[in-house]
Amino acid sequence: MKKLIVGMTGASGAPYGIDLLQALHQNPDVETHLIISEWAKNNIKEETDYSLAQVMDLADHVYSNRDMGATIASGSFLADGMIIVPTSMKTVAAISSGYDADLIGRAADVTIKEQRKLVLVPRETPLSVIHLENLTRLAKLGVAIVPPMPAFYAHPKTIADLVHHQTMKELDLLGIANQIDSRWEGTHVK
Repeated sequence: MKKLIVGMTGASGAPYGIDLLQALHQNPDVETHLIISEWAKNNIKEETDYSLAQVMDLADHVYSNRDMGATIASGSFLADGMIIVPTSMKTVAAISSGYDADLIGRAADVTIKEQRKLVLVPRETPLSVIHLENLTRLAKLGVAIVPPMPAFYAHPKTIADLVHHQTMKELDLLGIANQIDSRWEGTHVK
């Protein structure tokens, strides 16, 4: 069974995190460990029709972002990887500088130091040079940077279609087989 740490931070994009949690919840081969920042809790309320309790029920284990003594704060916790979706630029800056002010930052720091897979889904535009430098520093360490950018080759009909495609890409990077959305099959020139 894969053990994945999922963080949700205060950037706009709570539906992305919820969609990922729903997909993982349906997979019996994945155990999820969820951390939700205070601002992410606010965005769940502002951006979705889900209650915080409904979102937390999608995870196998839920931790307070202030719980620096949680099992996932240690490298001895054998997680297969971590994803933060959405990822605020505040969180990107904290991880990039090694500032473990909360459990999300600490778990990400541990994921990097243990050379495990870390996926960040930054949700900000436009990006400043500071944002780009922080993201570049993390990418050089092997962190996957996966901003939610719509793919129109799948001919999305709804916002949910766009969100599902993003979730598919995230699951692919985490090594979790899925058929959430259609995949590019090449051009069909006649």
